[in-house]
Amino acid sequence: MCPTSPPDAPPAPASQRVYAHLKAGILDRTYPGGTLVTEGELAERTGVSRTPVREALLQLQAERLVQLFPKRGALVLAVSDTEARDVLEARELVERWAAPRAVEDRERVLPLLDEHLAAMRAARAEGHAAALVEADRAFHETLVDAAGNAVLSRLYASLRDRQLCMGVASMDMGTARQDRAVREHAALRDALAAGDAEAFARLAAEHVRGAGDVLRGVR
Repeated sequence: MCPTSPPDAPPAPASQRVYAHLKAGILDRTYPGGTLVTEGELAERTGVSRTPVREALLQLQAERLVQLFPKRGALVLAVSDTEARDVLEARELVERWAAPRAVEDRERVLPLLDEHLAAMRAARAEGHAAALVEADRAFHETLVDAAGNAVLSRLYASLRDRQLCMGVASMDMGTARQDRAVREHAALRDALAAGDAEAFARLAAEHVRGAGDVLRGVR
């Protein structure tokens, strides 16, 4: 009997295609804060009807990325200085809490961090800032996920989304900032490998505060 090929994966639901399109545009600031997008525009760009567009917008509104206005569309929410501060403070709290738990689980976590760090270095060498940002995000989410708290992992992912909306996105990262990001992540990795929870938590806090400095410089 001839082997059969595995069936192709089914296409993503229409609402998820719209969701992915608009969320990516919000995070890379194709749709910056204050932009009003209409259902018709999104339907045309993604090749779907308006019903899945509405479903996607409701999901993005629940994530506080847009505000819906009946018969007008969705407003991409800008981030206030107060919210920016709150997001960074919350992110620091989560990372500090996760630090000792990640250290305890370092034998499993380290190979994953090494993969993300290698991806960051490769992206830096290739001048691919967007890929560096994605590897950076994956590095931190791996650390938080190691704590084993699904609620905090979801919260942390939403904080990183809001931080990208603030302006710390790939187009804002010059070469000096990229080099600094790689160095700081390497230091975090080494502190984890050494089992030094105190140093790891301190470096994580300094790293988040450094992101705040970058944010203030680009806002």
